[in-house]
Amino acid sequence: MSSVGKQVIRSILLSLGLFILVTAGYFYLFPLSDWALLLEVEIMDIPGVGFILFVCLIIGGAFGVKTGLGQKQQFREIEEALLLAKQGKPVQIKDDGGELYHVLRKADDLRTQLSEQARTSQKLATQKAEESEKRVQEIVSEERNRLARELHDSVSQQLFAASMLMSAIAETPSESRSPGEQKQLDMVERTIQQSQLEMRALLLHLRPVALRGKTLQQGMEELLVELAQKMPLDIQWKVEEMDLDKGVEDHLFRILQESVSNTLRHAKAASLDVRLIIRESMIILRVVDDGQGFDVNESKVTSSYGLQNMKERALEIGGTVKIISVPGKGTSLEVKVPVVEKEGDSHD
Repeated sequence: MSSVGKQVIRSILLSLGLFILVTAGYFYLFPLSDWALLLEVEIMDIPGVGFILFVCLIIGGAFGVKTGLGQKQQFREIEEALLLAKQGKPVQIKDDGGELYHVLRKADDLRTQLSEQARTSQKLATQKAEESEKRVQEIVSEERNRLARELHDSVSQQLFAASMLMSAIAETPSESRSPGEQKQLDMVERTIQQSQLEMRALLLHLRPVALRGKTLQQGMEELLVELAQKMPLDIQWKVEEMDLDKGVEDHLFRILQESVSNTLRHAKAASLDVRLIIRESMIILRVVDDGQGFDVNESKVTSSYGLQNMKERALEIGGTVKIISVPGKGTSLEVKVPVVEKEGDSHD
C-alpha cells in the first residue's frame, strides 16, 4: 500500500476514534433523556449522530490525503537529495525551517563528507603509486649500475686483455702461419673489437651519464668527444648554444644517449653525425649514421624498448620523434620540441 493510502486510513481511524470519544463524553455528561436528540435531530435527512460521523470521516480522509501527498513529496525530495549526494553533486536546499530542510542539510553534509573522503583516498592512492614507482625506479637504477660495474670489471677487462693479446699475435712474424690461419686470426680480432664496441654501448645504456650541473651543450660535447676517442667511429657534431629548462635538457640528453647506444650496438656504422639546433621556434636534435639500417615497419622495431623510451621522453616535453631508415644505407633520427618561453621572459 502506498504512503498516501496508509495516511488516509490512519486519519480516518483517528477521526473515528475522536468521534467515539466525543460521543462517549456526551453520553457521560448529559442525562439519558437528552440522548434521543442525537437520533431525532436530522441534518440533510441524516440523523445527527450519523451526520457528525460522516463529517468526521470526510475531514479525516481529506486530511489524510493532504498529509500523505505532502509526505510523498518530502520522500521524493529526500530520495533525490541522497542520489545527488551519492553522485557528489550539491543538494538544492530551500530554507523553510521545516524538518525537510534539516534532513536535506544533513544529506548535503553527507555529500561533502563523502567527497572529501574520496578526494583524500585518491590523493593517498596517488602518493602511494608515485612512491612505489619512485622506489621501483631507484631499485632498477641501482641494479643497472651494479650490472654495469660487474660487466666493466669483468667482461670488459677480459675483452681488453684479449684485444691486447690479439694485437701482440698480429705483430709477430706471420711466415709460419698459413693464409687460412691468418684469416681466422683477423676474424677473431674483428670479433673482439666488435664485442668491445657493443660492450661500451651496453655500459652506456645501463649506466647513462648524467648532466650533473652541466648544460646540454657541455654534456653532449663531452659525451661525443669521449666516444670519438674510444670508438672506431668518425663522429661529427654541431651543437648550438641554447637556454633550455632543466627537464628539457635532461630528456634530450637521454634521447641522444639511447640513440647513440643503439647505433653502437646494432648499426655497424662507420660515421655518426649529431646536430642540435634551433630553427623556426623548434629545437631539433638529429642523429644520422651510415650503418646497415633496418625496416622501420617491422613489429620488433616498433615495439623496441629503446625506441618506445625515446618516444615517451619526447612526448613528455611536447616533442615528436621521426625515424627514417633504409636497409644498407643508414638511419636518421629526428626529435623536434617546440621552444616555450620561460616565465618572466615574455613581454607585454
